[in-house]
Amino acid sequence: QLTYRGGLHLLFSQKPKHTIHIPCQIPQSDLPEAPDMRYLVRWLKENLLSERPEMFGEGDSVRPGILVLINDADWELEGELEYLLKDGDEVVFISTLHGG
Repeated sequence: QLTYRGGLHLLFSQKPKHTIHIPCQIPQSDLPEAPDMRYLVRWLKENLLSERPEMFGEGDSVRPGILVLINDADWELEGELEYLLKDGDEVVFISTLHGG
């Protein structure tokens, strides 16, 4: 389950939630075991992001100002891009940058 808050849903077809299924093993991939957050961010940019990619991603990661929660915990506590995704994980992206 993916959730977008703080206006990020506007970049993802204006849908605040997406339920996605990605395979446990990615053929011809550099992933050691299961998809990690790096793979998820790249997959989101290629498959679900509908506009303004610079507002979401920066390199292999999300841009500064986007808080990422994995199962209600800050992804910094979970290993950030190295976190291996598991069935049933909930990932929340929250923009902390607001116009004024």
